[in-house]
Amino acid sequence: MDVTELVKVSIILLLVATGVAMLSRWLRIPYVTGLVLAGLPITELLSRRIGLSPTLVLDLFLPILIFEAGINTDVSRLRSTFKPIALLAGPGALLSSGIIAVLLKFGLGLDWIPALFVGVILANTDTVSMIAVFKDIPVPSRLSTIVEGETLFNDAAALVSFNLIVQVYSTGSLTFLEGIQQLLFISLGGCVVGLVLGYLSIPVFARLDDALSSLLLTVAVALGTFQAGQFLGVSGPVAVVVAGLIFGNLGLSRNTSASSRITLLSFWEYASFTVNTFIFLLIGVEINLVTLWKTLPAILLAVLAYQVGRVLTVYPLLAGIRWIDRPIPLRWQHLLFLGNIKGSLSMALALSLPATLPGREVLIAIVFGCVLVSLVRQGLSLPWVVKRLKLTKFSEVQQQVEELQAQLITGKAAQDELDSLLKSGVLPKAVYEEMRSAYQVRIAGAEKTLRELYNRRPDEVEGRGGKSSKLEAIRRRLLLAEKGALNEAMRKRILSEEIVRERIQTLDEQLLKLEDD
Repeated sequence: MDVTELVKVSIILLLVATGVAMLSRWLRIPYVTGLVLAGLPITELLSRRIGLSPTLVLDLFLPILIFEAGINTDVSRLRSTFKPIALLAGPGALLSSGIIAVLLKFGLGLDWIPALFVGVILANTDTVSMIAVFKDIPVPSRLSTIVEGETLFNDAAALVSFNLIVQVYSTGSLTFLEGIQQLLFISLGGCVVGLVLGYLSIPVFARLDDALSSLLLTVAVALGTFQAGQFLGVSGPVAVVVAGLIFGNLGLSRNTSASSRITLLSFWEYASFTVNTFIFLLIGVEINLVTLWKTLPAILLAVLAYQVGRVLTVYPLLAGIRWIDRPIPLRWQHLLFLGNIKGSLSMALALSLPATLPGREVLIAIVFGCVLVSLVRQGLSLPWVVKRLKLTKFSEVQQQVEELQAQLITGKAAQDELDSLLKSGVLPKAVYEEMRSAYQVRIAGAEKTLRELYNRRPDEVEGRGGKSSKLEAIRRRLLLAEKGALNEAMRKRILSEEIVRERIQTLDEQLLKLEDD
């Protein structure tokens, strides 16, 4: 496809995406589901068929999506939900893959290698649709963090497992011990590459004095980290996840002006949105409805298989988590099961199946059918499910509290910026004092109203039953800060391990008593 034709195709896709955005808002359906449905008839508008390139998805689209998610993920939130995320994205993904493979092996009569390929591909969860729903319908932040965290590491687990199966297919042998060794090497190696490149990028970022140069650096870090991981034979996605987390939580918070942060985060938000737009449109373009109709029985069995795999993964693993962490409410588990949506990575992996694999075209059709069914059926029902499970509790008082918090956050951020402008000599002191006092009046008013709200009885703030979720979230952050200070004191030999362990146990007990936020 030449440049002129590529431009024409891009214009058509952008116009279709614009129309889908308008219709999705009007019909109140998820944007990504609308894109897939719109992509189905697009082929008729094009002079030449286009498709979803696995190389494009894995080498360009995936690093952009993962890095954007990483820089916007709060490590403290991720740390507090690490155990359920690790269970779902690690053992959960492997268990689900095995269950799907067994069901397809005996249900469709597949050989073990093709069954394992499809099992790994369909165990991967694409939660772009779920996050889009969370933006429109407030859900507990801990649940949102679990979903986002599972997505971050689930993609990496799927790619690592897929590459191991490719090796088994190519070489014909791989012992269990060798498999575990390679799994650890690929995963831990990816972490090391991400740590090194993430930390090396921070001093360079700190020396750049304009937002556009900083933006170019982040793009280079995102794409370069992935390629470095692939070149060294470790997990590129894991490396990008780690680099994104380091850069977002350390790089952006160190002597970075507000305008630079806004420019960077806005760019990555637009980049992620654009990539998702093209991915889901191309998913619709790639799907051939005639082929899917011919393989419909196999597709329906595969849909049943991945749902069974998700059921036997989510509920047992999260039921036992109460022994090591705060319990996950049953309604949250329902959403984690029902939101088991497949997406771009599943299709890219299907297109990446070895060309010599027996029945490759049928396997691709099965995966494509599962992606279409999940995006349409579960994607359309997800907002209804969230409301039906009553996961959103957003009272008028809570809305008032958040508006006051927004007033406090913006006022104090503006005062911090004024302080830096005064120190740098940009702003005269008289102007500084006048502007700062105006912000101080706004902050004082918000603090007074918030204090009155927090001093009310809990049932007045939240309605019937329960404490204020906002205060619970604040108390949780304070307790986590205490734990961090104790661990740091023990590391520096200021406090003995015996004293620290005893106090940490007390703090853990207090954390378990707090309600979910």
